[in-house]
Amino acid sequence: MNELLIIADPKLMAERSRWLDALGQERRLSAHTLDAYERDTRQFLTFLTGHLGGPATIKDIHALRPADFRAFLAARRKDGAGARSLGRNLAGLRSLLHYLEKKGLVNAAGAGAVRSPKQPKSLPKPLSDTQAITVVSDEAQMHDEPWIAARDTAVLTLLYGCGLRISEALDLMPEDVRPGVTALRITGKGNKTRLVPLLPIVVEAVEKYRTLCPYHLDADAPLFRGARGGKLQPGIIQRGMQKLRSAFGLPDTATPHALRHSFATHLLAGGGDLRTIQELLGHASLSTTQVYTGVDSSRLLEVYDRAHPRA
Repeated sequence: MNELLIIADPKLMAERSRWLDALGQERRLSAHTLDAYERDTRQFLTFLTGHLGGPATIKDIHALRPADFRAFLAARRKDGAGARSLGRNLAGLRSLLHYLEKKGLVNAAGAGAVRSPKQPKSLPKPLSDTQAITVVSDEAQMHDEPWIAARDTAVLTLLYGCGLRISEALDLMPEDVRPGVTALRITGKGNKTRLVPLLPIVVEAVEKYRTLCPYHLDADAPLFRGARGGKLQPGIIQRGMQKLRSAFGLPDTATPHALRHSFATHLLAGGGDLRTIQELLGHASLSTTQVYTGVDSSRLLEVYDRAHPRA
């Protein structure tokens, strides 16, 4: 913070602190996002020190033109920042400027006129069907406590068998998955509700965990419990997946979320249509689901190159 007081006017720094506080308290942004916005704006103020020849003031911010923001992005790119980092840099700056604009201190039009860097399209990294089946098998779990091994198997089976996000699986209640239930009602991002078919093998995995679990699973408490009886946290499953990667030689992209990608990719490869897969995943837009067509096509090309005698 001492460095910031040197490179920016105290009044500007005070407003920046109020902005960060507002993001955390009113908009409830995650600590990770707040850290990123703090870092992005600190980098911008550091850049302005050299760009303007002295510590930036609110008056200086008000006078900034699109060319000034482009110069900052160019400097960041020169330092090795990629398109995603640059896009987040610009998003953080716009948020700060809109905050200052609402208070009547600056005009945010300069940053608004700068086009965000085009983001590279990245394909999801699913597991192969063999890898996915291995990961969700009882034999794969290496925990000494049988009930914890059964728990991890049940969670991973839900991710692959139902295409759930890990948070959605860990929010399930005991009554959500039980014999006789054929579908899950999941409330995902944006409070969007969807129905997901519940495969018998998923119910079996959950029932095995329920039988072995040493804690009483009250109807109004989470289904999946940690070692001490509290709600199971995502980090536990993520660390368990790290051990599986090491044990089975899986790539670093083999994460719990990759099982959701695998669910969609394998459905598509098996003849599932995009609209149905969109509904099962809870995507608001079909364009989000269409990314899996790229994954399927790339796999077809790999098989072709490997198997065709003239490839």
